Amino acid sequence: MILFYSDEVNPRIEYIAKLIFANILQTEIAFTQNSAEFRKSEIPKINYSHDKFDDEFYIKPHKLIFQNALIKPTINSVWYEGEKYFCETSKDSDLPFDPFAASFYLVTRHEEYVDKNRDKLGRYPYQNSILTKYNLLQKPVVNIWAKLLAKLLEEKYPEFSYIDSKFKFISTIDVDNAYAYQNKGFLRTTAAWAKSLIKGNRQDTIKRKRVLGGEESDPYDTYAYLDSVFAGNEDKVKFFFLLGDYGKYDKNIAHTNKEYRELIKKTAEKYDVGIHPSFGSSKKKGKKKVRLEKQRLEEIIGKSISKSRQHYLRLKFPKTYTRLIKAGIEEDYTLGYSAQPGFRGGICTPYCFYDLKHESVTNLKIIPFNIMDGTLRYYLQLPPEKAFVEIRKIMQEVKNVGGTFVSVWHNETVNDLGTWKGFREVFEQMNKLGFEWANE
Repeated sequence: MILFYSDEVNPRIEYIAKLIFANILQTEIAFTQNSAEFRKSEIPKINYSHDKFDDEFYIKPHKLIFQNALIKPTINSVWYEGEKYFCETSKDSDLPFDPFAASFYLVTRHEEYVDKNRDKLGRYPYQNSILTKYNLLQKPVVNIWAKLLAKLLEEKYPEFSYIDSKFKFISTIDVDNAYAYQNKGFLRTTAAWAKSLIKGNRQDTIKRKRVLGGEESDPYDTYAYLDSVFAGNEDKVKFFFLLGDYGKYDKNIAHTNKEYRELIKKTAEKYDVGIHPSFGSSKKKGKKKVRLEKQRLEEIIGKSISKSRQHYLRLKFPKTYTRLIKAGIEEDYTLGYSAQPGFRGGICTPYCFYDLKHESVTNLKIIPFNIMDGTLRYYLQLPPEKAFVEIRKIMQEVKNVGGTFVSVWHNETVNDLGTWKGFREVFEQMNKLGFEWANE
């Protein structure tokens, strides 16, 4: 139990204090705005106000925690134990930075509300993040700060106790394109064939002919292989299926295709499945598409769907999450960068989305991911052996704080062909290690 005092326990303070103590440290927290009650209490306590009283654990709050306007705050850097942090406090505080304000800034993605810069696909660039600027993107700093607070509180109050959380591992597969050649329909197949012929891509033409003629398997049909990797750990796996209408960035098989529907049904019998909202659903005119695509998936598998991940990781605050909530989504797995591994929100623990526009906590749970196949291969251009080193490094950071490691792969990237040659072994190594650590 921790007693938390502030002369104004506003929604921001209550949210971030509960996230750190109740969610990450798994200990009880009580709030008070009564200074006399606080000073008299003999249980472990934190004074989070502008006035220090006695010898209690004290942190002077950064002004960000009391702001209501969505404007870019003034945030100065602070050095502590060799690391550059932010949200300075006062000289009489027990820490030179405010871990509550800094954590709130990160997990709510405050910077993404006020910074309008986006890449060509409409995504927030990792280069603009304060974590990148301070070289902290590969550190789950919110979890680290929570552990730091727990350590300092134990030193001041030996009776203070919390739970060391256990490492969790979730392996996720996005099915953007279920098959490379099969089940595309006459028009798409004919157009693709003609395109290969015009470009003189003889190898693609021959492969397409062999697959469609039943002489070899479709290169994206890796589902039996995935089953073999996940055997015995199906509860730690999630599949996300794209069921949007055909478009420039949504080129999966039609949701009415019999074989695709059978694939989804069969997958849902073994694993937890979610919707992969289309690129089109994240556009201005796509308001109703998330609900429609979710309904398509529910109709196929015969049960309700509560999980999602945005196609192309298109995520705009708060619009995307507002749409998901209205569509009945309860958990989203989009939070992460396409171009860099690490911790977009500085955290590796699932948490509830705080809507800064309305200054309120929602029931939508955010499950951040840490690493994606395309990041390693396309953005970082790592060979397989170095890719696994990068994965293990991030996974170790998560394990150090007892967080949840989430990876993103695709059915086509584990086929061990072409540009993905050698990455099947990386995928196997990652899952083997993750399952081992999670099952310890």
